[in-house]
Amino acid sequence: MKLLIIEDEKRMAGLLKKGLEENAFIVDLAHDGEEGLYMAENYPYDAILLDIMLPVMDGLTVLSELRARRRDVPVLLITARNEIESRVKGLNFGADDYIAKPFDFNELLARLRSVIRRSKGKSSPLVAIDDLAIDTNSRNVRRAGREITLSATEYNLLEYLALNNGRVISRTELTEHIYDTDFDRDSNVIDVYVSHLRNKLDKGFDRQLIHTVRGAGYILKGEE
Repeated sequence: MKLLIIEDEKRMAGLLKKGLEENAFIVDLAHDGEEGLYMAENYPYDAILLDIMLPVMDGLTVLSELRARRRDVPVLLITARNEIESRVKGLNFGADDYIAKPFDFNELLARLRSVIRRSKGKSSPLVAIDDLAIDTNSRNVRRAGREITLSATEYNLLEYLALNNGRVISRTELTEHIYDTDFDRDSNVIDVYVSHLRNKLDKGFDRQLIHTVRGAGYILKGEE
């Protein structure tokens, strides 16, 4: 999953980026509200981590502009302990959740995963498609009870397909959500990873779960 962190404290932003990348998120950074708004409008993200106190344009203005322009990406606000009024305003402006400084990193992970799941219509961390079970908290994958070991990129690809199960996902969309903005979009690496994933996920089973839609992309679905 791909995140945008809009945080002007560069040390904190760097620590958050490092920690989230260690948990297999793809992370872009913006250090002021104007830059953050531009990135949020021009690149696809699965969630935005948005500090309220920002230079150039404050976080609540960024949030209200996003919602006014009908950008429905999940937003998790970063607030100070005593910013109760700002939290209330943020929620009223369309924030999906908030976390107060100083916060526990594991709580931040849990809240981010939760807002992303809810945005995809999934309330539970366990996503099941046919006999495939994916625990989005532990990143454990099983098919028919058998554990399947995946690389970080293979898992990210599968998770994105699973959270959008039943929908055809283009190669471009997959690239945008599992790689950073500097990735070469003309590369055939998505096809290579889908092939790897098929070998691990579908090989040896009667039913195929990953399907190619010619000229459109890929879809993960079970039996009708």
